[in-house]
Amino acid sequence: MSELIPVNIVIGDRTYRIRTNPTDEEIIRKTVNMINDKIIEFKTQFAGKDMQDYIAMVIIWYATQNAGGEGNSMLNKEMADALSKMEMQISSTLEKDLSPL
Repeated sequence: MSELIPVNIVIGDRTYRIRTNPTDEEIIRKTVNMINDKIIEFKTQFAGKDMQDYIAMVIIWYATQNAGGEGNSMLNKEMADALSKMEMQISSTLEKDLSPL
């Protein structure tokens, strides 16, 4: 079993430090880049919104894209897997940060 490595990712305005397998780092970074590119795209289309609104728009876009079966299904599966891993790692980090000492 390989050792987890720390990775800093930025989604929107926030930095998250997650731990991941070295083999997953590249797909995580690609997914984060895709998310941030979509956030920028929505910012140019819908000026004056809150960052949380843009992130919600990206989630809706991504979910809708998957439901429609568009694009490369292997890439979609990899992104979905990476998003799930990131979500679990971020949740774990937040739980640690918010737990009482």
